[in-house]
Amino acid sequence: MEKITAIIPTYNEEIHIEAAIQSVTFADEIIIIDSYSTDKTLEIAEKYNTRIIKRIFDNFSNQKNHAINLATNKWIVLLDSDERIESNLQGEIIEAINSKSDFGAYWIYRRNFLLNKEIKYSGWQNDKVVRVINKDCCKYNGKLVHEEIESSKEMGFLKERIIHYTYKNFDSFISKKNKVAQLQAEELALKNQKATLARLILKPAFRFINHYILRLGFLDGFQGFFIASFYAYTLFTRYVKLWIINKGLK
Repeated sequence: MEKITAIIPTYNEEIHIEAAIQSVTFADEIIIIDSYSTDKTLEIAEKYNTRIIKRIFDNFSNQKNHAINLATNKWIVLLDSDERIESNLQGEIIEAINSKSDFGAYWIYRRNFLLNKEIKYSGWQNDKVVRVINKDCCKYNGKLVHEEIESSKEMGFLKERIIHYTYKNFDSFISKKNKVAQLQAEELALKNQKATLARLILKPAFRFINHYILRLGFLDGFQGFFIASFYAYTLFTRYVKLWIINKGLK
């Protein structure tokens, strides 16, 4: 049987961390890569057989690659704190890793929940993430945000879905979107992109229409409106932050 390392990145995840850890107890090693949480995240994590690594956060790729490099085992399960791996998926992961296939990583589709409701439209219908990797042939690509796994081998797909609770509370949701917008603005600035008036106005408007109407967000009720609004908000904020960077302001 191949041994498995589970990696969970954290920052102030006291609400989620215990359930996240419990959902990866099938792993032989559990690494918590923490960005110096100020709540009870680490106090809770220490109750379990976890290996805690503290690292100042710079970007998502570097944070996860650092933990991957320190993993004892070559097969790694990556889990965000707000995700859960239920028993059927646990069994499928173990079977896939021990199947001797030539896959270097596996995609897993997600069931997304927002404000106590499963989201079935809004562009989230086919949401998928790479959560099982062989570190000998995989690493994150260095993007500051929306980082992606690069694999020198083909990637497979698992059938069971990972559970994803996207909303902790309103303030943390806003904070997360602002952090994403800042990192995306920095990426655009590195590519010499400019924040034009059209980007500030037209792109957010189209993003709302795309998720709420074209991707059937209205069928998700208020949650669909919430998603479309915050996609538009994040895009608007991204270009405001890019304009600030372009002007050399703080």
